[in-house]
Parts: sequence; C-alpha cells; structure tokens
Amino acid sequence: MHITNKFKQKTLSIAISIAISGSLMSHIALAEDVPVPVDEKVERIAVVGSRAAPRSIADSPVPIDIIGSDEIARSGSTDMLEILKGSVPSLNVHANPISDTASLVRPANLRGLSADSTLILVNGKRRHRSSVITFQGGGINDGAHGPDISVFPSIALKQVEVLRDGAAAQYGSDAIAGVINFVLKDDAEGGSLEAKVGEYYEGDGTTTQILGNIGMPLTQDGFANLSFSYKNADPTSRSVQRPDAAAFGLAGVDVDDPAQVWGSPEISDDISIFANLGLDLDEFSQAYMFGNYSQRDVKGGFYYRNPNTRGGVYSNPKKVLDENGNETIVNYLLVGDLTPGDVGQVNNGLADGDGIGCSNIEITSNNIATQQNYIDGVANNPNCFAFTEMLPGGFTPNFGGHIEDTSIVAGTRGEFQIPWIQGIDYDFSGSYGSNESRYEIYNTVNASLGADTPRDFSPGKYIQSEWNFNADLVKYIDFGMADDVNFAFGAEWHDETFEILAGDVASYEAGPLSTQGFSVGSNGFPGFTPAQAGEYTRTNYAGYVDVGMPFTDNWLLEAAVRYEDYETFGSTTNYKVATNVRVTDDIALRASYNTGFRAPTVGQANVSTVQTSFESGVLVDAALLSPTNPIALQLGSEELSPEKSSSYTLGVVYTLGEVYMTLDYYNIKVDDRISQSAKIDLSDADKAILIADGIPNVEGLSQVSYFTNDFDTTTQGVDFVANYSTDLLWGDSSFALVYNWNETTVDSYTDVTGDFKVSRLENDLPKHRATFTWNQAWEYLGLFTRVNYYGEYQGVHVDYDATAKTASDAVTVDMELSYYINEAFTVAVGAQNIFDKKAERIDYDDPSTPGDDSNAWGGVYYETSPYGFNGGYYYLKGIYRF
Repeated sequence: MHITNKFKQKTLSIAISIAISGSLMSHIALAEDVPVPVDEKVERIAVVGSRAAPRSIADSPVPIDIIGSDEIARSGSTDMLEILKGSVPSLNVHANPISDTASLVRPANLRGLSADSTLILVNGKRRHRSSVITFQGGGINDGAHGPDISVFPSIALKQVEVLRDGAAAQYGSDAIAGVINFVLKDDAEGGSLEAKVGEYYEGDGTTTQILGNIGMPLTQDGFANLSFSYKNADPTSRSVQRPDAAAFGLAGVDVDDPAQVWGSPEISDDISIFANLGLDLDEFSQAYMFGNYSQRDVKGGFYYRNPNTRGGVYSNPKKVLDENGNETIVNYLLVGDLTPGDVGQVNNGLADGDGIGCSNIEITSNNIATQQNYIDGVANNPNCFAFTEMLPGGFTPNFGGHIEDTSIVAGTRGEFQIPWIQGIDYDFSGSYGSNESRYEIYNTVNASLGADTPRDFSPGKYIQSEWNFNADLVKYIDFGMADDVNFAFGAEWHDETFEILAGDVASYEAGPLSTQGFSVGSNGFPGFTPAQAGEYTRTNYAGYVDVGMPFTDNWLLEAAVRYEDYETFGSTTNYKVATNVRVTDDIALRASYNTGFRAPTVGQANVSTVQTSFESGVLVDAALLSPTNPIALQLGSEELSPEKSSSYTLGVVYTLGEVYMTLDYYNIKVDDRISQSAKIDLSDADKAILIADGIPNVEGLSQVSYFTNDFDTTTQGVDFVANYSTDLLWGDSSFALVYNWNETTVDSYTDVTGDFKVSRLENDLPKHRATFTWNQAWEYLGLFTRVNYYGEYQGVHVDYDATAKTASDAVTVDMELSYYINEAFTVAVGAQNIFDKKAERIDYDDPSTPGDDSNAWGGVYYETSPYGFNGGYYYLKGIYRF
C-alpha cells in the first residue's frame, strides 16, 4: 500500500478522523454547507479512547461524542467554549463578570467536575495548561488550573472528540472527567475565508471576527494546513446603580452610573494562528508538526470602592462603645499626616494628629466634603491628605491582562522495517507549550503613595511552560481471535515550570503613608513582590500498556495500566478495563471501570497572591498562601497530594437504519479533591509571620486561604444521545436529541471547605441539560435550529451565601439560516437565544433609594446562569470557499 493511504487509514489517525460508509452520526448529524444527499452515509471514527487502533464510536467500549466541522461552523458563537457547550450537555461554561483571573481564561466543567479534571489533547497530544489559576472560580473552579480552550479558532478544526469517561490509565493526569481531543484540519488543497459580525439585543458586546483556512501541498507527498482568526469584542453591562453609589449621588457627590459594571469583558486584538503539517518520508514513515501562536488583551470590571467604607484607602474603622456600652464599628476618615519630619518625611502614626491638625474625622454623611471638621482639618490643611480630595466619589478598578499562548509539536510515525521489530508501528514526538499572562489593573491606587500614586499598574506575570516527549508503539498480534490483538505500549517524560515575575515597583511598594494605615500595592490586585517571584519546576515520567482483545466478532475487551512517577509526591499506578458486547445486530452493551488521578499543578503548589473579594457581604483583602507557607501550615495545611478517582460506566448502543441511540450511566468518585480553602481570619501573630514572609499589605489583610486536599465527592449521571436522518420537507433532514442528568454529592469535608462551597459544588450547575437539534438542507438553503433546556440551578451573586436562591429552569433557542449563492459563496444570518430569554433576575426594588440593600452590588442577573446573562445575540456571516 502506498504510504499516503496508510497515512490516512492507520498511523495518521492519531491526528485525524476518517469518513467511511455506514449510517452512524456522532453527537449530532448535520448536512454539509453545500447539501449532501442523505444516502451518502457517514460513520464517525474516533482516535481518542484507545492507544491502539481508532474505531467507530458505536464499537467503542466507552462513550464518545464527535462534533464535526460542519456543526462547529453553524454555531453563531465566536468562542470555542460556547460552541462546545451547545453541543455537549454535560459540559457547562459560566460567564465571569467579576472574578479576577477567571475573566481572562474561562473555566469549563465536564460532568460537574472542575475545569482541570478534563484532559485536553490536540491531534492526540497533551496540551499545555494555562498560566491563569482561577482564584475566584465560583466554588466548583476555585483554584482550578487547566488549559486555555478559547485559543482554538473554529475554522482550524476538522472535528472535536469528547471522551466521556476516565482515561488516566491511558493518558495520565487530569483525565478524571474525560478527554477532549481537538483534531486539526489536514487538507492539502482548498480553503475558506469567513467574516462574522454580531451584537447582543441590548446593543452592546459587538463582536467582529475574521477567520481563514488554507490547505497546500508540502511537496507532492505532504500537506500544510494553515488557519487564523482575528477578533474584537466590546464589553457588556447588565447592571443597575448600587444603592450606596446612588446615595452619594443624591448627596451631591459625582459618581459614575453604574459605579460597578456586571458584564462580559472587553476583548481586543484576539489573534490565533494554527498550523498543521505532514510529510511522507518514504513508503513506511511520515513526519508531522503542528502548533500555534495566540494572543489577546482582556479588560473587565472590578468591585466599586466606597469612599466611606473602603478600609486602607478611605476609612479607618474603629470599635467603640455606644451609649449602652455595646461595641459597634464607627468609620473614621483615613487621614495622612504629611507634616515634614526630621528627615523631610511624613510623620509616623495612624493619623492621630501631632498638634498640627491631622486627626481622625468621623464619617457622618454621604458627602464628607460638606462636614465642617473635614473642611477645616483636611480640605484647608495642606499638611493633611485624604483620598476624598483626589477621588471624592470612590473608584472602580478595571482588571485585565495580556495573554500569549504558543506551542509546537513535532514527531515521526510509521512502521519499523528492521527485521526483528518489523510490524511494530511507532510514534515518537516532542512538544513545547507556553502560556503567559501579564496582568494589568487600571483606575486604582497604591494608597500608601498618597497623591503621588499612579492610577494604572502592571502587577506582574505568570508563565506556564511544559515539555513533553513521547514514545508510543503498537503491535498487532494474531492470537487466533476474531481479529488481531492491539498491543500498545509506550513512555512519556514531562517537565512543567510555573514562573512568577514581579510587577512594576509602584504596584507593590510600601509608600510613605504605609505606616499610617494606608494599604500597600495596587488596590484590588497588589503586584507580585521580588520575594514572591520565582521559578518552580517539576518533572515526571510514565510508562503504559494498553491492550485491545477482539475475542469474537461481537465481543471486544480492552485493558490498560499506567505507572507514573513525580519527583515531588512519588508514584501512582492506574488501570482501566472496558468492554463492548454486541448482543444483536442492532444492540450493543458497553461498560468500563477505571482508576485515575489528578496531580496538583506546580502553580497550585507554589503560588501566592492577594485577592479582593466579598466575605459575608463585605469587601475584604485576603492573601492566598502556598500550602507550605508557615501560616498555612499553622492553620492545618499540608503539602498537596494527588486527587484519586475511581469511576465506572454502563451503557447500551442501539442502531437501526437511520436511528442511532446510546444511553450511558456513569459514577465518578474523587477523593482528596484539590481546591482553595475557605477564608480564615488572621490574628496579629499571624500577620507578623506574613510580614516576615514578604507578603505585601499585611496590615490591610483580613483573611488568608490556601490550596488543600480537603473534600471527597461522588458524581453520577446519565447521558442519552439519539440521532435520526431522513428526507423531509423536500430536503435532507437530520435530528438529534441529547440529554444529561448530572448530580454531585460532597461525601466528606471540613470547615476548611465550608458549607457554602459545598452548596456551590452540589447545586450551582443544573442537574438536567438537554438539546434538540434539527438541521434541514435544501438545494440553496440551509436551516439550523437548536433548542436548549437548562434545569434548575443555584443562583449566586458576588460569591455570597445570603444571595443564593434556586433559579428556575429555562429554554433557549438558536437558529441560523444559510443561503448558498453558489459552490463558493454562502451567507448566513442567525441568533443565539433568539427569543431573548433572560437569566434569573436578582431581587431588588428601587436601587436609587438609600438603604435599599436587596441588591447592594449592582448586578441584574445571577452570574451562575448556565446560559449566560447577556440575553439574545444576533449575527451575520459570509463564507467564501476555494
């Protein structure tokens, strides 16, 4: 056989899927953009799920979804996460309006587990993780550290394979919930150019995107397939004025309306370039290479700084006794004493006055500038300073950053021709991946610098880099069974580095007012100090064996075992057993059992930072400490160890003519899950240790948290998939119904996790999800319709338990109408959430009324809405194929 045919049928299958005769459709059966007759039947072949030969998803012993390029193209979204969410009901993605770094790289949850419990592959090779750790991940993703899926342009993909089963015995760490394999296009000719523009019904969030793909021959024996995407997206706002800000406005203080924005961030210059190359070296071997360069700038909102209550900038709260002898909190204006001292510096002390007049001023009104003691003691006293002089209405920082992502994978595959090893297929590869996130915070202050503070800061950078080297071998042996036994074995070496770079000096320095109670560092996200900066590396290696045994034409048994050794916490061995038994020509039973693990990342084990978040409805600064920090150890922390899992699936596959149905039950038990602890109050002794450890702004800190293995969970659910194709309405029709029931129970936990996080783990995601898709193709028209059902979920606002409520179930509808002008040109118009179904509304009355705190933070909709909070989105796109 000539190598090109073998390249596509056998060895290159690690990177592609093959269309062959049959009637199965994958997750959703769709026509091509140029209509395909229904009798051209297609069976989907998946690479993921087996280390040996690729196979039909109906013959696989584990459940797999395949999302083809046609379905990907019909999604109106420009975000890969949203495209996958619409196609895989067991995948949930939340918008993140105010959530620190989660605004930069959004996490996604497969089967109700954290974002880093799903392994990401590209062309069958492990993808490096993002540099962004989700510090505020809404409970389920607190501390998650997974890859950045959003960098994949839809036009670059041939298909996406979603393995809904544990696979750590085959692929290693992170494959507890499953595996998502992005398969890049490998055409050697042709291409397409696509332009999209759209915006939300509210008139904001305008998004423009240009995508391109071209396939070219690489000599006469190979291909070079290149893709690009360029996108800009305006921010959105689903906000009302905060009651406290409204009260300042009524008192004559100039305050932005809204003072605090809840919405999607602004995305600028989102560029992504992917390349996929392959070349036949001779009749029995090939070389391949693929990789990407991606970058984007993201800018989102943060919490409003109230000029009467924001400690460390405006206020100095003190405990006093009222007339009845009860202790109460009184806010005093934080006043800096600028009187020159012996060496020309400001005086020390907490603005208690030195006879010049810089004394504490009790805040008794919503416009302190009208208070006579303020006029006399601050406004008319050049030796006294308060931030009400500079920013009388408070301020709202904007948080964002610049993300850069690069990767390259190169290798060779083929079949050994050396006599003593002839007949063994090999795949040797090496890869490098890097993700950098440079953080930026705007419109804030370093309060300790007083009036000399900059307003914009660069707090520093995280860099995640990984090296992988793999040797994968497959031998087909005739043991007299129905077919050859697939015997796969191999080894992997992996090196992971997490680097922290210090921010600009102004973002962390202690200015002259730091000794007077003014906070240190860029408010909202203090810069990383040189003491925090560093480079942390871990190496691990692994070996595996994967065997597929076709005992009969109707019975396949697979078994895999993998040994992995990490230089930090030691070794782990995991195994998997899976089977597919065809009971009749139409019915097959499948089942699997596997053990798995997720190793703590180097970032989780070493990162430390300061977060601003709500705690019991109050804005506080809290330090995130590494698990081995002295304070964390004193509070009960231990060095992180791997999460351990065991899971099983039971399923049935039914095929009859054009009907294809699967029903699978799964049960996943995870022990020692890694997450960010609940916030723990700091004592004065704790603060002294933190100061010695180089943590910035310790005096302004109220609490600390750390990463820990603290709780165990059991997740169970059911996936149902049904597909049917037929002639209908004078055209070709395909229908798909997909349903998922998913439930997570926290089996054990301590106060380190806390009841509210448990509630978020168990209730934030809808337990029921379903989609019904109808795709209709005529000669010149195509109509794509998808109905999405979302069950009840827990609505939460500002990560605060007092806001939580059970939100109602909902139905949204997506539609796209395409007109095929000719074989080259297509235009389409469509909408997501075409009927503008609103997310669950947060209870509030009149936000302009002082004292109305039914919604004290200005949001309109619960940000945990599984279908987002922005409402309907319409778009127009044009496609040119050549």
